[in-house]
Amino acid sequence: MGTTVTLIVLVLVVVFVAAVIIRTIRIVPQATAVIVERLGRYKTTLDAGLHFLVPFIDKVRATVDLREQVVSFPPQPVITSDNLVVSIDTVIYYQPTDPKAATYEIANYIQGIEQLTVTTLRNVIGSLDLEQTLTSRDQINGQLRGVLDDATGRWGIRVNRVELKAIDPPASVQDSMEKQMRAERDRRAAILNAEGLKQSQILTAEGEKQSSILRAEGAAQAAILRSQGEAKAITQVFDAIHRGDPDPKLLAYQYLQTLPQIAKGDANKVWIVPSELNDALKGFGSMFAAHGDGAGQGGGASAAGAARAPRPAPEPATHFEEVVLEDPEEALRRAREEAAGASRDAEETTRISGQGPVAGP
Repeated sequence: MGTTVTLIVLVLVVVFVAAVIIRTIRIVPQATAVIVERLGRYKTTLDAGLHFLVPFIDKVRATVDLREQVVSFPPQPVITSDNLVVSIDTVIYYQPTDPKAATYEIANYIQGIEQLTVTTLRNVIGSLDLEQTLTSRDQINGQLRGVLDDATGRWGIRVNRVELKAIDPPASVQDSMEKQMRAERDRRAAILNAEGLKQSQILTAEGEKQSSILRAEGAAQAAILRSQGEAKAITQVFDAIHRGDPDPKLLAYQYLQTLPQIAKGDANKVWIVPSELNDALKGFGSMFAAHGDGAGQGGGASAAGAARAPRPAPEPATHFEEVVLEDPEEALRRAREEAAGASRDAEETTRISGQGPVAGP
């Protein structure tokens, strides 16, 4: 019995010593503060490191985390100034700066920050309409942070940031906003399409203008070259005719060859015989008559032939006068200058005629 009692006593002594050691030695982690009370009153705040307490006299009241913390509050229904209920989620970034005040000034500073955030948010949103609420996040965050920082300063809490995580308007309002945004996008698309069509039409008109100008210049140059070629051909034909000195019989024969071409065509219902046809036929008749008389009279024909000896044929023209063609660009420039001069003369005439007669002295 004596040995058993001694063993129990030793075990109790060991347990007591271990409890005393545990209560005496306190190791505080980094960025943590420990509030110590002695006999129910605040004694000290333990920082990071090794500390010794008086066992059964000193008591740890609370352990405060000094790091910046983030707390997200559930959505809160808030009424705007235009009587619309929106649901707002908030996120608070705070940091304890005074562990003693955070322990003794308020029972639960997390709950206090939440309730203060809700009431402040309702006051701020109540003065704004829905559009201002959706577009004034920075302003709302600043007002919330200012109010919370002032209220939580005496609690030993510093509010670093306040963020609105979500602002959810009613479903009907969301549908109306989506329709409005869709209509705005359609309007912008229509404006962009109209601008593109306008630019396209302007560029097309400019291209057609340049094309018309180039075609007109080409047609002018072609007309000038064609007229110069025709002039050269007429000059050469006229020179060849005069150098060849044709007699009336040849002209009458050419005239008769041209008459069928005049009458050619389905549209020619009436054929007018020109008066020159009689003269041409008379010339041919006299030619054939002279030929018959020469065949019947024999020797007399030689005498008559001697009397009507043909004129000596002129030497064929072997050299034509060179016709100098005008440069197309020079001719076009000259034509433009003449057109510009005519336009100026017309404008001057119009201006003078528009002024009316000048009154005499």
